This record gives sequence, structure tokens and C-alpha cells, in this order.
Amino acid sequence: MSGLNLKKIVKRYGAVEVVHGIDLEVKSQEFVVLVGPSGCGKSTTLRMIAGLEEISGGELTIGDRVVNDVAPKDRDVAMVFQNYALYPHLNVADNIAFGLKIRKASKEKIKESVAEVAEILGLTEYLDRRPADLSGGQRQRVAMGRAIVRHPEVFLFDEPLSNLDAKLRTQMRAEIKRLHKRLGVTSVYVTHDQVEAMTLADRIVVMRDGHIEQVGTPMELFNNPVNTFVAGFIGSPPMNQIAGVANDKGDKVVAFIDDVEITLPVLDELKGASKLDVIIGIRPEHVSIEPGEGLSAIPVSLDLIETLGSEALLHTSVAGKTFVLKVETRGEIEHLEKVNTIYVDPSMIKVFDAKTGNVFGLAQA
Repeated sequence: MSGLNLKKIVKRYGAVEVVHGIDLEVKSQEFVVLVGPSGCGKSTTLRMIAGLEEISGGELTIGDRVVNDVAPKDRDVAMVFQNYALYPHLNVADNIAFGLKIRKASKEKIKESVAEVAEILGLTEYLDRRPADLSGGQRQRVAMGRAIVRHPEVFLFDEPLSNLDAKLRTQMRAEIKRLHKRLGVTSVYVTHDQVEAMTLADRIVVMRDGHIEQVGTPMELFNNPVNTFVAGFIGSPPMNQIAGVANDKGDKVVAFIDDVEITLPVLDELKGASKLDVIIGIRPEHVSIEPGEGLSAIPVSLDLIETLGSEALLHTSVAGKTFVLKVETRGEIEHLEKVNTIYVDPSMIKVFDAKTGNVFGLAQA
């Protein structure tokens, strides 16, 4: 299988530049997810890879071929769309076989390939049905089957699960993951859903306003975000971010949120700090409601409890500012209703420059 490489890729619509010289290498057999808010340029980037959008600048290679000016049908990529893009008048077998028929494959080859793909995707009993007679999840499997049957070098997915309900999205995520593990095809997947990104990706590319903010494995982005945007976009619930003022007290560095004091991690950039405006970042998962050695106590007021079965989200306030934590319920929530203090390991706190949004201590991360 081939990898692909984007070098200084630019997209302009007239005088308006929407993708600003991005660089990205996707290794062979890797599953890379482009994630970001609407309008960040992720789908435009995917469509440039597919050849559905002209590249305004830079170089795109698939394998060892520069494909900037290669027609979509000759790039050896297959794309799965958000709206399935199935032919309503054709049955499942003919929808899956469509690309092979266009390429004038033999009848024997088409029959064999369709049967193989249908078996992989659990569609064998639906081959005679038309799209209107299928569920949303089944239609999406047909769309994937049409891509798989071509044995492309690269799979491209453009928000393929956004039209499905929550239960089906979960099922289809698992199917896509299993499919990639089985086939090992280089894949680029676009979504605005960071849960999809975290569960599917070998690496995640976080985009904003036509730029790449950070590239890394899901846990690299979760544990070591480079700025407040990535910190707030990756994770569910997202990282708590509260404005404070950092001061070096000699034996430790602390941040004050109004009159609440929080001990910060030991970072070179914070040594000697005096009234430095910072953003304090704490993951909901990195908070305890039980005291412990080395943990800093933070007074809170409890506003709301959301029960999630084995876990609960506690919506609290720290000096009047919203703070969410995720805790185990132990099968009951009565003890959670008495929470008025939370405990944080200072080493788990991320500190960001309030002016730039960039994280302090990146070299130590």
C-alpha cells in the first residue's frame, strides 16, 4: 500500500485562501483522522487529495507519484461520502460492482469480488435489495463496499457517520476499525467529532482556520496539547480551562483564581513569575474527590450531577468559574452530593500563556 504526502498545500477560491500551506505525511497503512470545527479546511483538504478540488499551490504525492494534475479516476483512491452517494435504481450488488464495471472487469471477476466484499461487510443477504430498502448503517456499508472492491491504494472518508444515530455511529466506528485492521489500506478520515477521532485514529491532525495546529497519536494530543484550542477540542468532556495569575513563591509556583490558590507544576518558564496571566488546564479525569499525598485541595461549589452509569460528571464552580470533573459512582451518587473540595496532582495540570494560548513546558512534555 502507498502512503501520501502533502507539501505546502494551498487552496484558494479566487483571492480567498482557505488552506494555508499545510504539510502532512501519511504513512503506508496508517489511519489518519483530520478533525476540527466546521470551516477549518479538513474536507477541502480531503477533496484535494481525491482530486475533487484543484490544488492552488504545493505538491501532493501518492506513493511516488505527484498527482496534482492527475484525474480523480486515475489516482487510485476511493472515497466514502457522508450521504452514501448510492445509485437508487441499482441493487446492492450492482452498486458495489459499479466501479469494476466502469473499468470493464470480467463478469467472473465482478461476481467474485462482490461476493468477497459482501461477506466482509455482512451484506450477503442484502445483495438484491435497493438502497431505499436498507437502514442507514447498511447503506453506509454498501458505500464502503463499493470503495473496498476496487482495492485502492488510499481510502478517503468524508464524515461518513454523521447521518447515523448515536448507537449506529458506535457500531460503525467499530466496523471501520476492524475493516482497516483487516485490509491495512492507507486511510484519511474527516470528522468534526473528536470521539470518532480518538477511537479510530493512529494519528490525529487537528485543524483550525486552514492551518494544522497539532499532529499526534490520540494520547499524545490528550496528554500534551500544544495550545488551548487543541486542549479544548480533544477530550470528552473537554479540558477545564480557567484564567488565573501565576506567582513564584520561592518554594513553589501557584496560580490565584480570585482568592483560590492552586499549586502549579514545576516549569522553567514559570520560575520567577510575578502576576503572570495564565490559563490553567485540568482534565475532568485527572481530578479526585478524595485527599491524597501530594494532591492540592481546591474548594468548589457543586452545581449539578450528571449520572452516566458507572461514572458521573460533576459540574462545579471554582471561584465562580465552571469546572467539570469525571468520577466513579460506586453504584450510587449520594456521597457525590456532599462534594465541596476536589484534589488535583499539580503534575497533571497544564499551564498556558493567556496571551498566546500556547502551553508552557512543551519541551518537558
